[in-house]
Amino acid sequence: MATEEEQLVISIGPQHPSTHGVLHVIVTLDGEVIVDAQPDIGYLHRGMEKMAENRTYLQFSPLTDRLDYVSSMSNNWGYARAVERLMDIAVPERAEFLRVVFAELQRIASHTISIGTGGLDTGAWTPFLYLFNERETILNLFEAACGARLTYNYVRIGGLARDVPPGWVEECRAFVEQFPAKCDECERLLFDNYIFQERTKDVGVLSGEDALAGGATGPVLRGSGVDYDLRKADPYSTYELFDFDVPLGSAGDTFDRFYVRLEEMRQSARIVVQALDAMPKGPVFAQRVPRVMTPAPGEVYEHIESTRGELGFYVVSRGGPRPYRLKIKSPAFSNLSLLPLISRGATLSDLVVILGSLDPVFGEVDR
Repeated sequence: MATEEEQLVISIGPQHPSTHGVLHVIVTLDGEVIVDAQPDIGYLHRGMEKMAENRTYLQFSPLTDRLDYVSSMSNNWGYARAVERLMDIAVPERAEFLRVVFAELQRIASHTISIGTGGLDTGAWTPFLYLFNERETILNLFEAACGARLTYNYVRIGGLARDVPPGWVEECRAFVEQFPAKCDECERLLFDNYIFQERTKDVGVLSGEDALAGGATGPVLRGSGVDYDLRKADPYSTYELFDFDVPLGSAGDTFDRFYVRLEEMRQSARIVVQALDAMPKGPVFAQRVPRVMTPAPGEVYEHIESTRGELGFYVVSRGGPRPYRLKIKSPAFSNLSLLPLISRGATLSDLVVILGSLDPVFGEVDR
């Protein structure tokens, strides 16, 4: 073990290409071995929570897209559910089914980026290109429904901006029915690859106990073998109607975190098929939702299982047209805090792969 004087302190970032976002990591090295790795965040901070307090409830809705901009549908939905609970708004059944469909499609689209770039970090180009081809199909479906491909503002307080266009359900069904075969192909190309396994197995190990103690959530928590998914643990919307499994890891390493995401994509496709089969007819927006919302004084906390884990919105009303206070619980922030713990003892070349397995999006980390 090198003395403190012999250790080398280097900076990685802040630059987007090398660190999965605008992140600065201060790394202390003993040769090539990491002694400490401290994330330095805040380079994308925009004061979202304070901005919410200076906008009406409806005006803040499009800004939620800019939090986790790789999973915008989930952000829209989490915020909308909080305000709907605050105002006691009943969302039409068809809108709830479609919200589930779009949230699960968004989960697939986000995980294709996580797994694809995880492959890139280990030198695998082909799975990245194949997975992005699948993501492109999902973005085409999103664009057909709402006109946008990244920031959607489609889930509104009270339902959806509009119903899906004619033929959309058939196109969506065609995608999710062929998608599991694409997951099998990805598993053969990437997860069965010797180099990928050598770069990820027994690297960045996070035990179930440490995951719980450190506030891990989503695939990071489940990759460590902890069976906790809000869609099962605290069912919301129409999730209790669908049959799906919660994938778990066993080793809690980088490989397991990526593999849980692959399995989650398969389960998301299962959910979408069931939701399309049971899709009711009817309106997609609640009646009598005021343009200027003034909820009665009170406070709510609403959470959903977003792509990265528990996404929560705590909203306080004083009876005015704007939130008195708004606080966002960010799963990416919680997971990133574990980077120092799971990178100690790894080599410098492992750091970017470990970071990628946490799947942070810095619009949500910094808020």
